[in-house]
Amino acid sequence: MMGVMTAASDTVRAALVTPLSGPLAGFGRVGVHALELWARSAAELPRPFRGVELTVHDSSPDAAAAVRAALTTRPHLLFGPYGGGPALAVARNTDRLVWNHGGATGKLAGYPHVVNVLAPASSYHVGALELLVRRDPRPAAGTVLYVDTGFGRDVAEGAADAAARLGVAVRRLGFPRDTAAEAAASVPDADVLLVAAGFADELTMARELLSRPWRAAAFVGAGEEAPLAELGEAREGLLGPAQWMPAAAPEPDEGPDAAWFVRAYQEIAGGPPPYPATQAFAAGLLAARCLRDAGEADDDALRRAARSLSCTTLYGRFRLDDEGRQVGHRVLTVQWQAGHRRIVWPPGVAEVTAIYPRT
Repeated sequence: MMGVMTAASDTVRAALVTPLSGPLAGFGRVGVHALELWARSAAELPRPFRGVELTVHDSSPDAAAAVRAALTTRPHLLFGPYGGGPALAVARNTDRLVWNHGGATGKLAGYPHVVNVLAPASSYHVGALELLVRRDPRPAAGTVLYVDTGFGRDVAEGAADAAARLGVAVRRLGFPRDTAAEAAASVPDADVLLVAAGFADELTMARELLSRPWRAAAFVGAGEEAPLAELGEAREGLLGPAQWMPAAAPEPDEGPDAAWFVRAYQEIAGGPPPYPATQAFAAGLLAARCLRDAGEADDDALRRAARSLSCTTLYGRFRLDDEGRQVGHRVLTVQWQAGHRRIVWPPGVAEVTAIYPRT
């Protein structure tokens, strides 16, 4: 697998393939803002490069066509899209090295030409289970309710594996798309509820399920501000995974710190950076670092540099295992307390003590 061997000029050509239309467009656009910020203000490049030229291509509705269009620009760096489905489509339709900052599906680890920046979806509910075992050494049984898609299965399998390791008995219940209300009505009572679905489905199920006295409940959507906001006070006590929060950002040894990024991003986007923006910005930092380490803009050399790299950006630690999975970055677990997301796990960065039981 060979990419662009040498630069025709002193400019790094970078291409971003991401949703600019369709249901994921909002997530795609924040990634555009972040990579534009990186290209303009934070790309530390090796000689002879002096700047970055970024082109953006809409992956919706046809990611394969978008990749083909991106490759006509002969990019040195190819950044993938937000969303597991689009990210897989990009990986399947090119053998160029893809910097994956938006696809959390574990299937991407099976593509040796993909550099995974973010923690996999299989880790999303692991922190909640670790927290519960710390608070209750003999937790009762739980239920993992998930949509039967690649994303839902990833989260559910990761939770089930963690539960087995921690000695928690869980039952997995999958449901087809667009059957969230029926699925929620059929969930048996248990002490712990873990949910993984699309945000709209999670909101539907939460309205049905949160009237029950769960000792702990975790929803993927509870990890962010907007998805379950319509629940109002019923969101109190919910746990959720968060890929990044400024309060837990580490001191980086690669690139600017979180305070600089938050301030600079707000100036260009008009609001604070959500997690997809931080992931995209970190991907730019890591790609530039690998350019410096490799000494050339060649895909094989960049891939080797990424596989051997261990560093910390404002997004967190970066380290890949032998199969290409991201094992350095860790998902945070947050809980809604008094109307705010507060970090409750892992212990080293927790802002507050978790409320347990939830009610």
